[in-house]
Amino acid sequence: MTEDLESLCKQLHISGMYQFTQEHQSENPGIEEFLIAACRAELDVRMMSRQIRALKLAGFPTQKRFDDLVLDALPQDGRNAIPELQTLDFVTEKKNVVMIGNSGTGKTHLAIATGVYACENNLKVLFKTASGLINEFLEAKRLGRITLAMKQFKKVELLILDELGYVTFDIEGSELLFQLLAARHEIASTIITTNLAFSDWVRIFHDKTLTAALLDRITHRAMILNMNGSSFRRRTNN
Repeated sequence: MTEDLESLCKQLHISGMYQFTQEHQSENPGIEEFLIAACRAELDVRMMSRQIRALKLAGFPTQKRFDDLVLDALPQDGRNAIPELQTLDFVTEKKNVVMIGNSGTGKTHLAIATGVYACENNLKVLFKTASGLINEFLEAKRLGRITLAMKQFKKVELLILDELGYVTFDIEGSELLFQLLAARHEIASTIITTNLAFSDWVRIFHDKTLTAALLDRITHRAMILNMNGSSFRRRTNN
């Protein structure tokens, strides 16, 4: 009981209250049990506030969870990967996840569900479309803030880069994206969703050497998921 209260007070950074309780416990029978309940309630409130803040800062276009997934509509690789994604071990191990497949097969939903779950487990997550991220970097470079922008993105524990390949970039944009992904290599995890096979990435990055170097970093120790299949959106519209 005493150790439990001490631990809770340390987590809440209110060690003075613990000392006060020990000194006056004999005068107030039952106070320790009451304070334990109060501290646990405060921790729950703080954790909920952190999760709400993390979800807001992540920038998800919509909040999707694993329970919202239509499993029968997911390609087999996606279904099989869910238990491993839910462990979040790939984030701890600084591994990337690349989901490759045609439109409407659940790539973005699965990526967001993983990101939301990571937020709920106190990880710093950021969701960006590839084109949106490149535009941010180009603007940061124009304003002379690209170094700061790169540092901020490097600190994100899980970056979700959505829709890589839907919009092509110029050489400058491609080089900036390369710099970011190279900086995050073995430092932090990135989830990438794309409609292009690796052999077609040169269409986005233009330069074969740059593309090969980028793929070498992205795929190193990565989870590669084949998300090709029939479009779920198309099936529900028919």
